[in-house]
Amino acid sequence: MTSREKIFEISSESQFRALALEQFRYQYTQNTVYHDYVDARKIRAEKVSEVEDIPFLPIEFFKTHEVVCGKIPPQAIFRSSGTTGMVRSRHLVTDLAGYRHSFVKGFERCYGDPQHIQFLALTPTPEQAPDSSLVYMIQQLMDLSSSPENGFFLASHSGLSARLRQRRARNKKVVLIGLTYALVDFATQYPGDYTPLIVIETGGMKGHRTEITREELHSLLCPAFGVEQIHSEYGMTELLSQAWSLGEGRFNTPPWMKVMIRDTNDPLSYVGPGETGGINIIDLANRDSCSFIATQDIGRMHYDGQFEVLGRFEAAEARGCNQMV
Repeated sequence: MTSREKIFEISSESQFRALALEQFRYQYTQNTVYHDYVDARKIRAEKVSEVEDIPFLPIEFFKTHEVVCGKIPPQAIFRSSGTTGMVRSRHLVTDLAGYRHSFVKGFERCYGDPQHIQFLALTPTPEQAPDSSLVYMIQQLMDLSSSPENGFFLASHSGLSARLRQRRARNKKVVLIGLTYALVDFATQYPGDYTPLIVIETGGMKGHRTEITREELHSLLCPAFGVEQIHSEYGMTELLSQAWSLGEGRFNTPPWMKVMIRDTNDPLSYVGPGETGGINIIDLANRDSCSFIATQDIGRMHYDGQFEVLGRFEAAEARGCNQMV
């Protein structure tokens, strides 16, 4: 079994830790940007023996460097969304099959086989956003679905309302995944009882509307769609895996992904459950880039292993999927 195959067979914390250390050594030797960063931190790679000792690359490096192992030509280049003039992150993906395997397995853990689900999206189409990793994921899930009525509806809220009511009449399971501001716009214009329905939001308002708390957002969307919970997806351009929330803003990661909360006063140490800090992410699916990312997000870990995203550091630029439009 190859190292890549082992990643998706992780079933214990000890397996995760062993593979994380193995991946650290691989990326230290093969990724020039990460190698130089570790050395600049005056960390001796051969002395790293615990996951907590692994240095996390600040996510800003994806804006200024090509963070990739070796000289493997990328099969795709995904870019973060952003406003005009903003420097966008670039993720050189050398193995699209590995990305697909990661997000399909991660989605299946929460929602089951995508073949049996209809997907509706309030996002740009692949033609409008060809370098969006989120849109690529949604299109691939649609391709796996057996429903002939999947579709993108950012430009046709009335069409989405009609499609949702049509699917309600047929009592079909349907997932609506959308940019948060677009879900709010739709809910304001076309509220209704669309159950049975799973609504998944993908982030904050990012400049399109006044930022509101997740509790405020969910209290607005739940009655507008006739659902009891709003689900959430937590992912980013620089990663190849996602965390999913089935409600209340509490996220779960797949076994090959781990969130660690760093101390805001000492970024080299970590805080315990219930305490707030910066979100560090280990994404072992991101083998040929960098699996160890220090984000600009603020979060909190719970004792049951779930985590919350509470916001962003004030100095961080507004970024995220809602800037695509």
